[in-house]
Amino acid sequence: MEIIYRDADILVCLKPPRVLSTDEPGGLPALLRQALGDEHADLRTVHRLDRVVGGVMVLARSAKSASELSHQVREGTFGKEYLAVVHGKTEDRAALCDLMYRDKARKMSFVTDRPGKGVQEARLRFETLGRAEDLSLVRVELLTGRTHQIRVQFSSRALPLVGERKYCQPRDDCELALWSHRIAFTHPTSGERMEFSAPPPQAFPWTCFQC
Repeated sequence: MEIIYRDADILVCLKPPRVLSTDEPGGLPALLRQALGDEHADLRTVHRLDRVVGGVMVLARSAKSASELSHQVREGTFGKEYLAVVHGKTEDRAALCDLMYRDKARKMSFVTDRPGKGVQEARLRFETLGRAEDLSLVRVELLTGRTHQIRVQFSSRALPLVGERKYCQPRDDCELALWSHRIAFTHPTSGERMEFSAPPPQAFPWTCFQC
């Protein structure tokens, strides 16, 4: 476990792909307690990454810190930026806005054209940072936090992420090319604006670009 920063209120780390964000056996908080050598350490998840997604995350170290950070997530003042590699040629920059429905039974989300029960607005902005053959590297600013949002919004436009297996026919033998690149938030005690970032792993398809 790579810990980037910690103090009495928060802990910032790199979540490995295929690790759950939530507090359960084998989940991120449990692995961090092992790394800290303290099985009773108070570590609380305040935002989530899909199990198959890796990158920067912050965890709260008290109920008060968790409440404050969760409030920032709800109010949209918690900044989340991702890097993704998709199949196809993307626009130089664009904003995507869709209605999304979460099918809990199938554990999948879908873009829909009509409002209804369980349907929520999904918004993001992206900028294309590079292209390599039929792949595009994009930087994504997430404006809402819907489950599988980035994966679904790009897949619905015939731009599936490299390594995607849930929302398109599998075509790549690699991890999902989605990485939590940067987070920004206000420290729950000091009030200081903090920002943390980390590059994606040196593996395909990231190595096709200068990340």
